[in-house]
Amino acid sequence: MNRVCSIFAQILQLFPRAEFESAVQKHGAERHARGFTSWGQFIALLFCQLGHAKSLREICGGLAASEGKLRHLGVPEAPARSTLAYANEHRPWQLYQTVFHRLLDKCQTLAQGKKKKFRFKNKLMSLDATVIDLCAEVFDWAKFRQTKGAVKLHLLLDHQGYLPAFAVITEGKKHEIQVARRMRFEPDTMLVFDRGYTDYRWFADLTAKGVWFVTRMKDNADYGVLEERELPAHPGGVRRDQIVFFYKLEKSNPRECYLRRIEYWDEKQERLLVFLTNNLKLAASTIAAVYKDRWQIELLFKALKQSLRIKTFVGTSANALKTQIWTALIAMLAIKYLQMRSSFGWSLSNLVALLRQQLFVYRDLWAWLDEPFQAPPALTTAALQLDLGI
Repeated sequence: MNRVCSIFAQILQLFPRAEFESAVQKHGAERHARGFTSWGQFIALLFCQLGHAKSLREICGGLAASEGKLRHLGVPEAPARSTLAYANEHRPWQLYQTVFHRLLDKCQTLAQGKKKKFRFKNKLMSLDATVIDLCAEVFDWAKFRQTKGAVKLHLLLDHQGYLPAFAVITEGKKHEIQVARRMRFEPDTMLVFDRGYTDYRWFADLTAKGVWFVTRMKDNADYGVLEERELPAHPGGVRRDQIVFFYKLEKSNPRECYLRRIEYWDEKQERLLVFLTNNLKLAASTIAAVYKDRWQIELLFKALKQSLRIKTFVGTSANALKTQIWTALIAMLAIKYLQMRSSFGWSLSNLVALLRQQLFVYRDLWAWLDEPFQAPPALTTAALQLDLGI
């Protein structure tokens, strides 16, 4: 007789308890705890994300309704709303940042075996940010506009597996380039970002550090042409390939920093796109394809907002909000891990939706992921008698 724990408990096995407790000790998360553990808080917040609970009442009530099944998760009972609210407000959100990076290591190891979309060996990363709107009266610390509050989630996407690899949460009025300047990238990394990150000094710094980048050029850029490069016999949508310099960069920075300007005609949308890169070797069509793949980070933001809980919050303090966003990122990594492990062609939204219905179902997670619409194995007579209490 093969018996398994619930699907939720099997997902929690991605977070070894010993590793989690070491992170708790590292951040002193239970320094003043009285009974309610950080593991219990993590289970509640992960249930909030995967179960799509909208409030503390739904989290605690949803867990309490399954109280007979909670011990196998490592908690004796569902928390009270006030207990969970206090933990979210006072326990350091950095704990969940550490849990995120430990799960990321496992996901990146699994993603290494997947086929790469591009032939070049450079690590491909996309950088972008999204605004999460908040009520200015309730979240008075989240400064954005006079009548509107917001925080901004700055995210770095690893295209090998399309995994969120790094995140920073700031006030909504913090400009993206201010966060980007403080980031450090490995040499030979290929970084993709939109026109909101235009900063010629930063471009020069990236070039000096051996970091490649691809972006779109602003329409009002003041530049001069140094060289017209010859186009291939079959240029595709490429209209022009030039080596250029920027007058602003020449005046403010004595270092030479020549960039490549590529004009590309997008047939689908019937518009001319102008790309800017410091990589002089890759084909112009490859540069265009690399920038097109940047759309994956927009899809990730969309999935976070539609499939997980980062638009409505169960706490109003800065600590509670950051804790919830980090657990949403952890949930996204867990879903990505399941998606990569499965042989079934899951879309992210379908996997999240069906997981929500199966959280406390007792069946093998990995068998279900590969064949989600296959009926579970029939119970033996002995198991059926045991379940019915005969």
